[in-house]
Amino acid sequence: MFDREQGVGDRLIARWLFLRALGVIYFAAFLALVFQARGLIGTAGILPAQAYLQSLHGAGVLRFWYAPSLLWISSGNGMLMALIWLGLAASLLLVCNVAPRSMLLVCFVCFLSFVGVSQDFGAYQSDGMLLEAGLLSLFVAPSGLLPGLGARSLPSRAAVFLLLWEWFRIYFESGVVKIQSGDPTWRNLTAMYEYYQNGPLPTWVGWYLQHLPHWFHIGTAGLTLVMEFALVWMAFLPRPFRIACFVIVTVWQAGVIATANYAFLNYLVLVLAVFLLDDALLRRWVPARFRTGLPSAESDARLRDESATQQSHQAHPLGLRRGAAVLGTAVVLTWVGYNTTAQLIRMLLPDVPLPQAPIAALEPFRVANSYGLFANMTPHRYEIEFQGSNDGTTWQSYEFRFKPQEVNARPPIYAPYQPRFDWNLWFASLSTWQQEPIVPLTEERLLDGDRDVLSLFRSSPFSPRQPPRYVRAVIWQYWFSTPVQKRLTDVWWTRALLGTYAPTITKTQGGRYAAVDAPTWTGAVEDRPVP
Repeated sequence: MFDREQGVGDRLIARWLFLRALGVIYFAAFLALVFQARGLIGTAGILPAQAYLQSLHGAGVLRFWYAPSLLWISSGNGMLMALIWLGLAASLLLVCNVAPRSMLLVCFVCFLSFVGVSQDFGAYQSDGMLLEAGLLSLFVAPSGLLPGLGARSLPSRAAVFLLLWEWFRIYFESGVVKIQSGDPTWRNLTAMYEYYQNGPLPTWVGWYLQHLPHWFHIGTAGLTLVMEFALVWMAFLPRPFRIACFVIVTVWQAGVIATANYAFLNYLVLVLAVFLLDDALLRRWVPARFRTGLPSAESDARLRDESATQQSHQAHPLGLRRGAAVLGTAVVLTWVGYNTTAQLIRMLLPDVPLPQAPIAALEPFRVANSYGLFANMTPHRYEIEFQGSNDGTTWQSYEFRFKPQEVNARPPIYAPYQPRFDWNLWFASLSTWQQEPIVPLTEERLLDGDRDVLSLFRSSPFSPRQPPRYVRAVIWQYWFSTPVQKRLTDVWWTRALLGTYAPTITKTQGGRYAAVDAPTWTGAVEDRPVP
């Protein structure tokens, strides 16, 4: 499966860099779950994994395929946190290049175990990107406990190609959906006019870019389409084009990371591009004291001869095991390759009759995805805010950790950390409360004074022992402040209250939740306030 003759021999440094970076991304993903998982899908969380798994029992043995997760063993908080801490430890060992292939397997299984049961809190494209890259990396990583560069265990040629194929599809398919969506802002190049303030979780850098002239926004919209439709094809051209492509997309992704908090998504896209580079280029950046470990043409030939000699002396049982590994690798990579290619073809040519069963069968594992970022640009920014009261008249707000709330708070940069609760509330604000059950469910948990859900907030005006009698969710419309407002009052935002987003609820004497009133927001928007 990892023969030198079948592997890629000029990507050892690129592989080493990629796997170290992938370990950091896994670490960021698991670290965020340490502080959020119990409140999101714990036994008393907003969408308990336990209840979700119980709902699948009617599917019989297929339930394990529909929801691939080790939480089937036990769905309590103890097992949930054990998996997260195990993934966190494995990601650190991966960063340290200790048993990378085994650590990648542990990270993949632990992260899939969360995503497979997280429901609305794991429906992000970034999760699919990480799982797809994580699976393919198993066929790229070197074997052994302390492999170094792994010169005797080259990365699978097919797996390296599929990692670059994933990178290509993230860009190209995002361009395709922008045009197919019919969103006029992409056609007339005005998509970036309000982008920096209306994205899920803006940054303070985005505030400054938002106020640049319109020619800048028109130019960046046009360059986005050029990059997604044309530039990424340079990945399949000769070496000078690949290197130029890497430089351009790296600068571009750095700009995206600075202006918006998309968790680990852009970091993963950035590091996938490392495979555009080869050792001949990268070795000049390796400190001289480490270059002795890099393979030269002579050492590469010697290692190939040693590998051939070793294979000629292998016993029959080892040959059978090796044959099974080769067959398993071929099946997995072919399956992923077919699914991803078929989905791209169907995106471009919907009427092409391609078998869909392999795609549907693998879908629960999120390892062969279709992508499409920013197909439609959000024209307004809404923010849901939870408030509690003991008399139904005086309301106090729960303070969020990450998403915009106080107008004088500077929008922070915290990616690759992923605040899934805050992120989902942004999506919820674009829909109705009936379509977004996490909002009324959060209201119920706040009425209960649930500590795990309260930990998702920065602060609460009520203690867990004395929760409020009433909880409601109001909705605001937000705008970046103007430069004049920023200079005079030092505020980053302006906002207008639109009404209540979901019913105000309370608890009856019987312990049931009851709606006190109906929401008042009708979906109408306000004009930008005049400074």
